[in-house]
Amino acid sequence: MTVRVRFAPSPTGMFHVGGARSALQNWIYAKQQGGVFVLRIEDTDAARNKPEWTEGILSALDWIGISRGSYEGPYFQSENAGEHRAAAARLYESGRAYYCDCTREDVQARTGSQYQGYDGYHRDRNLGPGVGHALRFRTPDEGTTVVVDLIRGEPTFENRLIEDFVIARGDGSPVFLLANVVDDMTMGITHVVRAEEHLPNTPKQQLLWDALGVKPPVWAHVPVVVNEKRQKLSKRRDKVALEAYREEGYLPGAMRNYLMLLGWAPSGDREIVPWSVIEDEFRLEEVNPSPAFFDEKKLRAFNGDYIRALPVDEFVDACQPWLTGTGTIAPPPWQPEEFDAEAFAAVAPLAQTRITVLSEIVPNVDFLFLASPLIDEAAWAKTMKDGSAELLDSAIAAFDALESWDADSLKSTLEAVGAERGLKLGKTQAPVRVAVTGRTVGLPLFESLEVLGRERTLTRMRAARLRLV
Repeated sequence: MTVRVRFAPSPTGMFHVGGARSALQNWIYAKQQGGVFVLRIEDTDAARNKPEWTEGILSALDWIGISRGSYEGPYFQSENAGEHRAAAARLYESGRAYYCDCTREDVQARTGSQYQGYDGYHRDRNLGPGVGHALRFRTPDEGTTVVVDLIRGEPTFENRLIEDFVIARGDGSPVFLLANVVDDMTMGITHVVRAEEHLPNTPKQQLLWDALGVKPPVWAHVPVVVNEKRQKLSKRRDKVALEAYREEGYLPGAMRNYLMLLGWAPSGDREIVPWSVIEDEFRLEEVNPSPAFFDEKKLRAFNGDYIRALPVDEFVDACQPWLTGTGTIAPPPWQPEEFDAEAFAAVAPLAQTRITVLSEIVPNVDFLFLASPLIDEAAWAKTMKDGSAELLDSAIAAFDALESWDADSLKSTLEAVGAERGLKLGKTQAPVRVAVTGRTVGLPLFESLEVLGRERTLTRMRAARLRLV
């Protein structure tokens, strides 16, 4: 038997990091088993679907390493509507489903409760199909439904507690539960690896598989992904869009490494490992069923480690979208003609050790490409205090007299200027840094001044001195 797994997102918004985690787990499992990864777009909610969301799914999968052409699909659920309706008809004709015209208010009036499920009113009333008649599955009155799950063991559900659920709406259109089952049957899916939130639907779907005469797939429900308050990640409350992390400058390798740790860990006391190790060691049955904490701070630290591990030339290439404003990345504050690739290459090794996401490259190097620095006014007020004007005067004179404009000479010269005033280098260089870069923190100062050059450095220091008059 060829293992066939599927990833079946709905194109109704940005690509959720939890969905990316599930896609990767399905992808790896299929590769390990010599099987097939199927991409199915569940697009039957026409009111919410947009073509750009589908393209966003394909692009996001590309980014995390599940490239187009390496999987089967994408298929679209809407294209299988005929099979959905045919399955609903078979269930009705076999007596496994019946029609019902009860409204929610009708059920509440009979049961006296808005919380009680459907009471089976039309089970034996032989109501036929018609406008406004929903089709309900006839759940067995007795026994249990056992879900064999690679991660959770054998969750068992009493059939008497499962209401006769709707499988087709009053307009005849099948609901998600039935469409999902029929699609999996049609596509020969053997293993369903999906989020824990779908587990409550699984006994209903398994009953549908049985009623349609097909052996259910192997189930594996991976843990829900939660925030620091142990709440399920929400699009309305949490930063969950994979696109947002991509545009902030997270590396795909760091993201997929981190996502795979949500509920699983490689061997040994390590977390950052080559992708080949993850592909070799990952086991679905070893996934922890407990909720998995999506720690953005930890992800950011991961990303910083991945950035520092890049060869410098790859780091330079990776920064280009933020330096040039390509794609969906916001343009930098300088004009294209102001960018100096040689100057950036000179400071790239310094920047690489200091940033944790690629978007941080812009504020670290903007002073090199702007006619004048972007002044952080809070930093200016904090740094340019009594004595700063005189210190800048001395530093300007000393720098102007330098024969060799290099980092070592600049450092020793400014140390001497500070020593004359009883100041350590940190205190001495602060006004110079703000004058030249506009900020109190950034790349190593003297290496930055060397790349910026004598003329531009002295021009900025003199401009800052005039502002202090």
